[in-house]
Amino acid sequence: MIAQRTLKTLTKAVGVGLHSGQRVELTLRPAPPDSGIVFRRVDLAEPVEIPVTASSVTDTRLASTISHGKAKVHTIEHIMSACAGLGIDNLVIDITAEEVPILDGSAASFVYLLQSAGSVAQDAPRRFIRVLKTVEVREGEGRSLKWARLDPYHGFKLSFQIEFDHPAVSATGQAVEFDLGSGQYSREIARARTFGFTRDVEMMRSHGLALGGGLDNAIVLDDYKVLNADGLRYQDEFAKHKILDAMGDLYIVGKPLLAAYSAYRSGHAMNNQLLRALLAQPDSYEIVSFDKDSQAPRGFAQLAMSW
Repeated sequence: MIAQRTLKTLTKAVGVGLHSGQRVELTLRPAPPDSGIVFRRVDLAEPVEIPVTASSVTDTRLASTISHGKAKVHTIEHIMSACAGLGIDNLVIDITAEEVPILDGSAASFVYLLQSAGSVAQDAPRRFIRVLKTVEVREGEGRSLKWARLDPYHGFKLSFQIEFDHPAVSATGQAVEFDLGSGQYSREIARARTFGFTRDVEMMRSHGLALGGGLDNAIVLDDYKVLNADGLRYQDEFAKHKILDAMGDLYIVGKPLLAAYSAYRSGHAMNNQLLRALLAQPDSYEIVSFDKDSQAPRGFAQLAMSW
């Protein structure tokens, strides 16, 4: 049986929020089978639990935000991507502010935290959402066109194409495909950092955003070049970060997907629209589990154990 997994022990991290600039502490705790991933705002007078579901997403401007009542948690996509990449199903995340810390701007620090805690198999089958027919969302036309799509696939594969009219971005690979079954998430995707343009920073900060951003937690570009002294971690780091984000956004659905995701200029909003479109069509998916490792897609039986 491919079983659900949680952490062996708790682990902690401290950082600042990318947009809020606030200091924040995270404590990642083991959780029982079938409980999913739950954020818990422990800084409030009475702690509030916010389960991660597609319907709990209430804001997708620049990041994915989930809410329960008035309690919110912003920028959950990077830690969700790490959970997806390493096969963690059940987790409680205590947080002392309303934004997940940005750390180095990628998912690599979250991967390290999860690896340091270790994982344990639980006495419950891992349940997957298997896509049975194509689901697509589109927006705009011509140069403003954006789209995202899920197709049936025995595994989980993502392809993403970006298009930025910027010399430094245009000089890199703008199309990436990644198959989770390769077992290469930590090496090939997790280290890709978020990126931003100096021309946008002033505007964002005037709206109370990007207050914690800088060269130590993002790729920063002026009108011509990358400003980070160490350059890029991957030749196609911009596109790979979009894959990283998409993995986190899609894992918000609450179960791993068996599907091929493809997108052109998509973002957090469209990724959430895609999940909601999938869930709105009950004949487009089914819930499955695997009694034998041999029934699962290539690499999935070893996915959680690869670390």
